[in-house]
Amino acid sequence: MRPQSFRFTVLALFALFGTAFSLLAQAQMVPRAPQIDAKGYLLMDATSGQIIVERNADQRLPPASLTKMMTAYIAEAELQKGNISEKDMAPISVQAWQMGGSRMFVREGTRVPVGDLLRGIIIQSGNDASVAMAEYIAGSEDAFADLMNQHANRLGMDNSHFMNATGWPAENHFTTAKDMAILARAIVRDFPDHYDLYAKKEFTYNGITQQNRNLLLWRDPSVDGLKTGHTDEAGYCLVSSAKKDGMRLIAVVMGTDSEGARARESQKLLTYGFRFFETYKAYSAGDVLDTVDVWMGEQNQLRLGLAEDLVLTIPRESHESLKAEISVTPQLEAPIVEGQQYGSLTVRMNNDVLVKKPLVALEAVEEAGLFTKLWHHLMLFFKGLF
Repeated sequence: MRPQSFRFTVLALFALFGTAFSLLAQAQMVPRAPQIDAKGYLLMDATSGQIIVERNADQRLPPASLTKMMTAYIAEAELQKGNISEKDMAPISVQAWQMGGSRMFVREGTRVPVGDLLRGIIIQSGNDASVAMAEYIAGSEDAFADLMNQHANRLGMDNSHFMNATGWPAENHFTTAKDMAILARAIVRDFPDHYDLYAKKEFTYNGITQQNRNLLLWRDPSVDGLKTGHTDEAGYCLVSSAKKDGMRLIAVVMGTDSEGARARESQKLLTYGFRFFETYKAYSAGDVLDTVDVWMGEQNQLRLGLAEDLVLTIPRESHESLKAEISVTPQLEAPIVEGQQYGSLTVRMNNDVLVKKPLVALEAVEEAGLFTKLWHHLMLFFKGLF
């Protein structure tokens, strides 16, 4: 049997938590993260899901209209499934029409295309549009809120609970900066055909043109979403996303003190992330990372690799000092199941484990016939003697 481990150079996963930074970051000349004036904030690499900077990211806070990201997410999911169509005409109830705060200005007793309601939610932050969408999808806003919580649970938003589709202040209605980043990442990943709506600067309905409240859409050409929020209790909030040189970042700030502050603090995070970090795809799913011997099988060797792409977020130009190690289950015997774990890939820096991924079989190996199995048993017997 060949050796069960070897070393080779790869990029490694790197994380910063809070405004502190690790020894690895210091070695690569990464400065301290900027001070952010917000109750909770987070910067995430959208591709790897790695958190670069965070503070109070798991603190439960009122989300205000950031809630509408989940409302839009569910609407986009229903559109993708074919359960509803953008051309469907959704009825406008008295409850939707009477909503205060930011509005799309739909009229009670009329019907509005679902596509227009979606734009009213995302671009205009319409409370009336959000309620109308919730009622059209689930029958009532209460039932829709239950659907929101089911989706939050599925996405791993462990510190979120929704009571309505708008973010209107309500007891037991809360989320976190981390959960909003998870949701933003899901929107970008799951519904690319609708994501361009989050970059639209204005939308006109019923003769009324309203501008998107995300100031970064005007200030930074790399920014293409996502959503603002504000109530007296929540303060000024913003979930933003930007893409530059193949890297997409998601910034979340919650509880700032003004519209200008939420844009300014978000810009600090995005600038820091783009300037000092990079996204690197180290391996693709299915790449052969090792070939090992198999006993009792119809074939004598097995190819091993990763089930998913390995995407790493690291300080720029830091990959030369990072190592990886492969460990394989000893003395593999057929049958081998495709996709089952038979080892691991461990990325290290100065003997510290940075990330560990399962190493899986890239193919199945069936059991050999009786003669081959007897021969292999004999070989293993003599191998054991020596």
